[in-house]
Order: sequence, then C-alpha cells, then structure tokens
Amino acid sequence: MISAIHHVQLAAPTGSEPELRAFYGGVLGLAEVAKPLELAKRGGVWFRGSGVEVHLGIEDDFRPARKAHPAFIVFSLDALITRLTDAGVDVTPDDLFPGYRRCYAQDPVGNRIEFLEPAP
Repeated sequence: MISAIHHVQLAAPTGSEPELRAFYGGVLGLAEVAKPLELAKRGGVWFRGSGVEVHLGIEDDFRPARKAHPAFIVFSLDALITRLTDAGVDVTPDDLFPGYRRCYAQDPVGNRIEFLEPAP
C-alpha cells in the first residue's frame, strides 16, 4: 500500500533555523520550501531536492537523533565528503553496507545523517 516516502521529519532546537539553512540549503544544496502559514508559526524549516523532502521541526525538549537517521542516496560521495569537510563537518566513512559506499555526518544540531552511493 505504501508507494513512497513524502518527507523525513527531524527535530531541532528553538532558534536553529539559520544553521539549518546553511547546512541543508548551503552545504547539501537542497531548496528551502515555504511552510504553510499555520505550520510556519511553529518555527522550523523545510527543504526539498530531487526525490527527497526534509522537514525540520522545532522541539522544546530537543535531543538529537543519534541512531535513527535519514539515509540519502548521492551521485558522488567523494564530492559530498569534500563539501562537508570544507564546511567543517566531521565525516565518518563506513564500508559495512554491501553494494554501497557510505558515510555519516551530523547536521548542525547533532542529528545523524547517512549518505550512500551505489558501489561501482
């Protein structure tokens, strides 16, 4: 019955929108999406890219997701790792997923993010 994922929701602390915009929009190159008026009153920010949508919602008692995470397919893991490290983001390579090259990073509020590229 399920045909696709519409979006991934991650939590973030109050006032973190500028850092989220710099990371998800600037470093990852996702486009910011205007939130519906009633939802915009809650804070947070939404992003969209080719086949992916990420919603970052404000949570009063915020704790970053350290195990749970979105996993994004990328076209060039090496180029992404360069962008991340140039932006001062720590990257952890991992070769434990057969058929993929992958790495992990944290967004500016500490949420774990996985990036995968199909192995040649």
